[in-house]
Amino acid sequence: MDVENLFSVKGKVALVTGGGQGIGLMIAEGLVDAGAKTYISSRKKDVIDEVAAEFSKRGECIAVQADLSTEEGCIALADEIKSREQQLDILVNNAGNNWGAPLEEYPDAAFDRCFALNVKGVFHTTVKLLPLLRKAASDDDPARVVNIGSVDGIQAPFLDTYAYSATKAAVLHMTRVLSRKLAADRITVNAIAPGPFESKMMHETLERFGSQIKGSIPLGRIGRPEDMAGVTIYLASRAGSYLTGAVIPVDGGATTDHA
Repeated sequence: MDVENLFSVKGKVALVTGGGQGIGLMIAEGLVDAGAKTYISSRKKDVIDEVAAEFSKRGECIAVQADLSTEEGCIALADEIKSREQQLDILVNNAGNNWGAPLEEYPDAAFDRCFALNVKGVFHTTVKLLPLLRKAASDDDPARVVNIGSVDGIQAPFLDTYAYSATKAAVLHMTRVLSRKLAADRITVNAIAPGPFESKMMHETLERFGSQIKGSIPLGRIGRPEDMAGVTIYLASRAGSYLTGAVIPVDGGATTDHA
């Protein structure tokens, strides 16, 4: 058994959507440091340009501006990757947005906005990149799709994020559906359901309710970048090649009563 290379992603080509901040940034940093040629996308060109410049001091990181809330934006991103690469080994569908408001004030627009990016964006990005994923796939080393869900898609959320929670539940089930469909192509599809991590999306919540949130987590702490990078690298490496259709909560045990 080649244990030394069991968790290696060195030389692989990866794309992390929403890779300029938060969870996506943590994952992208881990992949770059592990030796993968890593593309990061975001609507905010200045943000990903800065991140790519910093990460390129340690490995290969390329910024590609993209708005994945429309099918046209997903096609444009896929076309850009196709113009640069012959194959794509790892796709991390992380780009997403949130919307919080009291129940009786919750706007219809929140559902349109969250479903457009969080669900349709994941679906369209995956489908448009299937030709490159298929070229990377083999029996011994499948291509990998990793969808970033949330514990809010497993259990009732702490805050009034009705559309976000519904979309993350949809992402987790779509992961299972796609895993069955793409297994014959030797493409694995798994999901990570993060608990609370320090990110732009979570910053205000942690500022207001940090002690209460930590108290609800059996391991007693907020997630760290290494926690998110580690599970992604596992799924993308030889160690995770026989796993598909799985949802992995990375939450310090917060959803143990909901598994």
